[in-house]
Amino acid sequence: MKHELKIPQATTKRLPLYYRFLQNFANEGKRRISSQELSEAMKIDSATIRRDFSYFGALGKKGYGYDVLHLLEFFRETLDQDEGANVALIGVGNLGNAFLKYNFQKNHNTRIVVAFDSKAPHDGMEVNGIPVYHPDRLEEMYHEYNAELAILTVSSRSAQMMADRLVAIDAKGILNFTPVRLNVPDSMKMLNIDLSVELEALIYLIRNSD
Repeated sequence: MKHELKIPQATTKRLPLYYRFLQNFANEGKRRISSQELSEAMKIDSATIRRDFSYFGALGKKGYGYDVLHLLEFFRETLDQDEGANVALIGVGNLGNAFLKYNFQKNHNTRIVVAFDSKAPHDGMEVNGIPVYHPDRLEEMYHEYNAELAILTVSSRSAQMMADRLVAIDAKGILNFTPVRLNVPDSMKMLNIDLSVELEALIYLIRNSD
């Protein structure tokens, strides 16, 4: 994102959702929306939406709401949607294979361009059209394919070692799908996604709902 604002991580995670729903509104020919309409569509409290938007200044007008096309353009620029990003996938197990098959089909500017797996030959192979190399070639091929960030789906025992190697080659960020909480410098951006924790939280919500 181009903005250097210090905004909460929870807000950061919602920005791509805002962009996606605004695209839907625009495709439907909607030109003006209220925070309540966006709230009903996204199932997010309208106060949360207004607070998120407030980090970026006056995006709407009192009594008018939000101009859909203006918001869409704003979030496109904020999220660098026109620039996109090349992604490296590290670990081609079951989850990694799913990523290779999907490969961000709804976002044409973001794509996995190279992958690494311990079972891949040194000279590489192709999986769903994506070159997959042995991790021994990480430092070489990460830059060869102009990767900007990495998705980490390796085993727990390998996670920190791979993170250290990514730090050493100046990777900008890691999307960490391992259960390990990685130690990385503040200069590296990282998001942790623990599917088992998310599932346990969902089970708790189901069993403790009225």
